[in-house]
Parts: sequence; C-alpha cells; structure tokens
Amino acid sequence: MKIKTIIHEADEGGFWAEVPSIPGCATQGETFEELLSNLYEAIEGCLSVDIKSPETGDNSRVIEIAV
Repeated sequence: MKIKTIIHEADEGGFWAEVPSIPGCATQGETFEELLSNLYEAIEGCLSVDIKSPETGDNSRVIEIAV
C-alpha cells in the first residue's frame, strides 16, 4: 500500500508531516530520518484504531484483511 504524505519544514527547525487520506494523522521529527520513522509509526497507529463494528444483516459478514 502506498500513502501520500505532505512533509513540511518546521519554523523552529526539524520537520512535520501530515497524511491527508487519514484525517488527524500527523507527526514530527528533528531530522528527516526521525520524521520517517515517526511517520511509519503514526500511520500504523492511525490505521489500527478500532472503530465501532458496523451493523450487518443476516446475509452479511465482517472480515479483516491485511494491506
């Protein structure tokens, strides 16, 4: 899976990044390498959040898939 991110240079030094396709997913780092490490962790954390299970009918089912 590929996810686009927007990387910004912070005014006070370092970098910060946001993930437009995942609302609220953002992180920062003092160096670009630290930012990338934190970005992987932030995306994983945002995608692993449990949400309320959808209601299903008699002929429906909920499954989990890995991407």
